Amino acid sequence: MFSSKTAFVVGYTGEVGKQLTKELLQKKIFARVVLIGRRKVDLGADATSANAEQVQIDFDAVDQHKAVFSGSSVGFCCLGTTRAKSGKDGFFKVDHDYVLNVAKVAKESGCEQFHLVTSNDANKNSFIFYLKTKGLVEEHVEELKFPKLFIYRPAMLLSEREESRIGERIGIFLLKPIYTLCPTWMSVPVETVAKAMLANLWNKPKAENGVEIVNNAEIHKLGGDYEKMFEQK
Repeated sequence: MFSSKTAFVVGYTGEVGKQLTKELLQKKIFARVVLIGRRKVDLGADATSANAEQVQIDFDAVDQHKAVFSGSSVGFCCLGTTRAKSGKDGFFKVDHDYVLNVAKVAKESGCEQFHLVTSNDANKNSFIFYLKTKGLVEEHVEELKFPKLFIYRPAMLLSEREESRIGERIGIFLLKPIYTLCPTWMSVPVETVAKAMLANLWNKPKAENGVEIVNNAEIHKLGGDYEKMFEQK
């Protein structure tokens, strides 16, 4: 179904993006994978055989890079930063403006499926700036009316992050008994999020408007479905 098509990934150097890229290149789901970012990274030996291409763009001028998105049937957006790293204004620019501008260009370029990672409890009316930003970008991407739009709302992401964040490490340590007993409630491994996104490639959004919001428990289920899918092949 996708073996002759092209997909793009934005945010492929982040924790979810890295796992998504790894799966795409190892499983060779698409004929061509375009990895779009501000810098290039070492993808390892799988990149060449999977026909992956890294492209550097200026996210402040995404509309000047429309050719990069042309021909992609599927788009994956894992783009994001933190207030600690970028400040309040910088966080909104990346997690809202950059994401929305990427989605606009992708839609104009003929993208049929758009997969977007936001956050658990995203809500445009939230008093928490982080959740408000995520809720706003969800709404604004929905307004673009992709034929298929999947929005993933993971809870606490579990990963071996290269960039150490002391707050996350403390939070994970304190909550470990809870997410060990109830793994689908408060946390999810980044690998599972990536696999859930890929599992949905073959699914149709449940809503009539072509939009489906995937909560943390559903991410866990889809991740398991993806594993079973390739075990049977």
